[in-house]
Amino acid sequence: VQRKEMSNSSSITEFLLLAFADTRELQLLHFWLFLGISLVSFLSNGLIITAIACDHRLHTPMYFFLLNLSLLDLGSSSTTLPKSMANFLWDTRKISYQGCVAQLFLFFFFISAEYFLLTFSLPLCQGNAVDQFFCEIPQILKLSCSDSYLREVGLIVVSVCSAFGCFVFIVVSYVQIFRAVLRIPSEQRWHKAFCTCLPHLAVVSLFLSTGMFTYLKPRSISSRFLSLMVSFLYSVVPPAVNPLIYGMRNQELKNALWKL
Repeated sequence: VQRKEMSNSSSITEFLLLAFADTRELQLLHFWLFLGISLVSFLSNGLIITAIACDHRLHTPMYFFLLNLSLLDLGSSSTTLPKSMANFLWDTRKISYQGCVAQLFLFFFFISAEYFLLTFSLPLCQGNAVDQFFCEIPQILKLSCSDSYLREVGLIVVSVCSAFGCFVFIVVSYVQIFRAVLRIPSEQRWHKAFCTCLPHLAVVSLFLSTGMFTYLKPRSISSRFLSLMVSFLYSVVPPAVNPLIYGMRNQELKNALWKL
């Protein structure tokens, strides 16, 4: 039986990603939508990276953080969006086995290194149709012929620990920020600081809540549309809006971009 399982797994040379729409018109509409989002993400993150790298006055820890954030956002967008757009444009659902491996590993490298736990040594015999528009760990686990319960539990434990650790650091950081803001005498500065911090928290909350829902939702919730929308919210939206929230509202950075 084990030999048969491994044989079925090795015979898979490609996966079939979930299509957003069946009609050609809607496929092209999704292509233009994804193209617009990717252009906004690439342009805004690219401008931030270039401005910080070229302006020596921005070579400080805060802008070094923004530079790394933009690099990660650029990397995660480049991992999932181009293949989806190509599939929309050429009316196909295919992604090669090697392409799926690369997409999965690269996406979670940019999101969190802990997600490298999964390897493609799993025997796969439940077909090759992936119920998602990009290669995602829960969907790949569904294709395994062996009992993936222990792997799922391990993945959930590491994911929860990673997310909780990030959450604790974020909370501690914002407590320090709010303490500093409350000491600012000017009411205008106080208002501006809070208006800047709250969008940051909104993006982080969106990413964590949708990501946790994707990996922790019960098996009884199996809506394909809901799965698509939630994955879209945590994989596509944050990299596109992060530069606008973290960078484009910063006057020093805007001055550097204008000078550039």
